[in-house]
Amino acid sequence: MPSEITWLGHSCFQMKTAGQSVLLDPFLDDSPSAPVRAEEVEADVVLLTHGHFDHVADAVPIAKRTGATVVANFEIGEWLKGQGVAEEKVIGMNLGGSLQLPLGRVKMTLAHHSSSLPDGSYGGTAGGFLLELANHRVYVSGDTSPFLDMKMIGMGGIDLAVLPIGDLFTMGPEDSIQAIKMLDARSVIPCHYNTWPPIEQDAQAWAEEVRRNTAAEPVVLAPGETYQLS
Repeated sequence: MPSEITWLGHSCFQMKTAGQSVLLDPFLDDSPSAPVRAEEVEADVVLLTHGHFDHVADAVPIAKRTGATVVANFEIGEWLKGQGVAEEKVIGMNLGGSLQLPLGRVKMTLAHHSSSLPDGSYGGTAGGFLLELANHRVYVSGDTSPFLDMKMIGMGGIDLAVLPIGDLFTMGPEDSIQAIKMLDARSVIPCHYNTWPPIEQDAQAWAEEVRRNTAAEPVVLAPGETYQLS
């Protein structure tokens, strides 16, 4: 079965691969751009890049309802347990670490960003994820600026990169072009934009710049739309 990824608004994505439903940074019930509510999504695995509210807001109720395995940094993992997520369903890790899951190999990568949890407690170090699936390598940067280690992340080949373009809190469109070049990704999906006025961006103009300046194919999704990895 081919892998596919659906944008659920902001930085939330649902990926279906190897018979698994993978939810990334669930922020749905309070998101003005989400096409579904938290109670409507299913998940076998939840991946959390960092602790900010707009990335973890619905992680606890979804994990409790679905019984999903939640992968996050160690500090967020401990916070999840304190919120009532079953200990055996939480995998805490850290930058550079990897683990094997039914969907494939998951590695936590560097991100340059802050991380605090909704209650103000320490959220550890922000990160991203490199997913080594059966037939594809998918890189989800999380909230970040560009950084030179993206060249190393891209050395094994990146079939799809998911990058923020909203600016202000993350890299903007111009810096994302540099990130795409370093990653040498085949295709790229933008996120973390147009949720609120401070991060409004013209995604079609961004896509034109990607085509003009890189070898990647930009994939601009509307919330709820799905892209199938080829």
